[in-house]
Amino acid sequence: MTEQKFGVSGFALKWIAIISMLIDHTGAVLFPQYLQLRMIGRLAFPIYCFLLVEGAAHTKDIRKYEIRLLLFALLSELPFDLAFFGRLYLGHQNVFFTLFLGLVVVEQYQKRRQKLSSFLIFVAAMAAAELLHTDYGAAGIIFILLFCLLYPYAVGKQAAFAAMNFLLYGAGVQAYAGLAAFPMLLYNGKRGPSMKYFFYAFYPLHLLALYVICRMIY
Repeated sequence: MTEQKFGVSGFALKWIAIISMLIDHTGAVLFPQYLQLRMIGRLAFPIYCFLLVEGAAHTKDIRKYEIRLLLFALLSELPFDLAFFGRLYLGHQNVFFTLFLGLVVVEQYQKRRQKLSSFLIFVAAMAAAELLHTDYGAAGIIFILLFCLLYPYAVGKQAAFAAMNFLLYGAGVQAYAGLAAFPMLLYNGKRGPSMKYFFYAFYPLHLLALYVICRMIY
């Protein structure tokens, strides 16, 4: 990714994703009657997929990156279950599991480009996402691989993402995720301030906060 003087840094994209995610989850947990909040929230996941691939391209140790995602997936599961189901629930897993599986696919693509083993791992990751019922399931793995395969093509990968999103979801609420292509097109290749663990920790912490607020209100 060539750096541009102007545009949006990775740090700014993370804030766009985190704010839209907070709006989405607030709508889902506290105000499900307001579908507009869920529409805004559709921006978050594609940006996280995009930044995941960017991170994989620049990390010095992708295995540590995978371990970090898996650790936060495990730490976030109880807050995720409490916020969305009100109890421990094994029938649906949080988005960190999807990102972890997607990163495994990216790693294999980086090491074994255009080999059968990479394809089989991609299929296995999609199957695992569906069997575990992770957020976004196999579609999430497809988006991550799409950003990986088209990594050098700033406009092309966003057009492909928007088209694939429409193909998979049609004109439903999830179709609004295609709008995430616009802030991602503004990415200037610059990382910006790190605050890495803040962005990781925000996910389980905001879910716990929503659960507590929900119990207090309802």
